[in-house]
Amino acid sequence: MTAVRTPAPADRPQLGLRERKKIKTREAIRTATYGLVEEQGYEATTVEQIADRAEVSTSTVFRYFPTKEDIVLTDEYDAVLVEDLRSRPADEPWLESLRHAMRRAVGLGMGEEQDVTRLRCRLMAEVPAVRSRMLENMSETGRAIGDAIGERTGRDPESLEVRVFTMSLVGGLMEVSQYWARTGFCDDLSDLVDRALTVFARGLTS
Repeated sequence: MTAVRTPAPADRPQLGLRERKKIKTREAIRTATYGLVEEQGYEATTVEQIADRAEVSTSTVFRYFPTKEDIVLTDEYDAVLVEDLRSRPADEPWLESLRHAMRRAVGLGMGEEQDVTRLRCRLMAEVPAVRSRMLENMSETGRAIGDAIGERTGRDPESLEVRVFTMSLVGGLMEVSQYWARTGFCDDLSDLVDRALTVFARGLTS
């Protein structure tokens, strides 16, 4: 997944100075990290270098992001995805709701941060530590989707069936990101997500 800056609804209270400063600091840390990784590679980039370029302390970096991997992986996709799933018509087939929500989330990310999206997918494909951390994060994504399924269907989000469904889904989405990077970003990411959801719904067809 990738970072998405969604516009706030008109009726949402305007953020205070403290909240705006936090957002600015997070963005400075992320921007510094992306720049350093592009210049010298992920492994060579240290938290101390990130802090220096972002003009913050190393403790501030860790206060916002527990690990270096989190800096390149933390995003707002989950909230966008789950919000969209919950807003879809109750009688819409579940996989169609997923398809709609995923295409919108991917479209937002690609529309605002295409280079960052590609960088993050490349790192996930090439760096074991990033891939491992992404797997942990996607487990949380699965739980968020499971909660949305529970609300929609009345099923227990922690039931085996829902857990198998959601984790199979997020595993497939992880593979989409790695496939996209391994094939040189040749395909449209939204189309790849569509293909993955079709496989998820129908299995391997002849």
